Amino acid sequence: MAYSFPNAQSIPLGVVIRKSPGVTAWAKWAWKAVAVLPGAAKADWKVLRREGDAVEFHAATLPLELYVSDTEAYVHELGTQVPSIYVVLRADPARPETPFHVAVVTASPYEAQDYADSGEEIVEKVPMPRGMLEWVEAFVARHHEEEVFVKRRRKNARIDRVEDGKGDARIAQVSDVYRAPTARVKKTEGAA
Repeated sequence: MAYSFPNAQSIPLGVVIRKSPGVTAWAKWAWKAVAVLPGAAKADWKVLRREGDAVEFHAATLPLELYVSDTEAYVHELGTQVPSIYVVLRADPARPETPFHVAVVTASPYEAQDYADSGEEIVEKVPMPRGMLEWVEAFVARHHEEEVFVKRRRKNARIDRVEDGKGDARIAQVSDVYRAPTARVKKTEGAA
């Protein structure tokens, strides 16, 4: 079932994954998302470039969707030193030659953090191309509304009461309830 969100925008986004020799004995290959291709056609691990043992693939094309409800997250990302797109990779044991499936692409750092917190996916940060950066900025300029901070005031708060340091007035106290503990004077001192 496809949902329709008012004012949402979408663009097809290709994901480029680089496979290079691993640097440890435990990992033969290192896989990393290195670029995105705005407006790309569909692809399924199409080889783009070979450089020695390193290979770059156009792994997949997914829709990058922008939602009005997420503009605060986009503003946060646009304010970073290098605004980025986040690529979420999931393990795909059915295809050992390409062991990952590109699951999601997002411009929201909050959504990316949710995927990273699960520990089951790999989240890669890829710099936004200039044209995509301008597209996201234009979306935010049209739809973002700053929320004004309003300090809440508790209802039924009594501010006319006086704190005198004696504790609850309904309980009989011999002295200040906040006093430091002292040695008790025994009533039976003289009765021994």
